[in-house]
Formats: sequence, C-alpha cells, structure tokens
Amino acid sequence: MEDLAKKGAHMDIFKTFTLKWWQTGLFKCGMLASGVVIGSYWHDFFAGYLLILIIVVVVSLAYVTYIWWKQ
Repeated sequence: MEDLAKKGAHMDIFKTFTLKWWQTGLFKCGMLASGVVIGSYWHDFFAGYLLILIIVVVVSLAYVTYIWWKQ
C-alpha cells in the first residue's frame, strides 16, 4: 500500500478537466433525472425545505450565469 502512495497513485477529485458539449448535456440530464427521482421519492421530507432549496438554486444559478457572462 505504501508503494502506491510513493508512486503518486492517489485520487484527485478536485482536478481540472474539460468536457465536450454532449458530455456536459449528458451529465446535466443525469443530474436532472436524479433530482426528479429524489424529489418524487422523498417529497414529504423536502417539502419543509422548499423555500431554502429554491434560494440555493437561484443563488447558485445566478452565480454561474454571472461567471459565464463575465468570460
């Protein structure tokens, strides 16, 4: 196990990478489907947090839109 650490065999989950447009679309479609499944399965649990979730969505999408327009 120490040999793998010496060789640099570790997982870097914060590395930078680039996706093609269709890969990004596929990722977004999967995330949307996951959200629909989670929302439909646990709708009673998330109902009390609806306003907080909407605020998180609006703020995060506004931030990404601002960065996109700025570039």
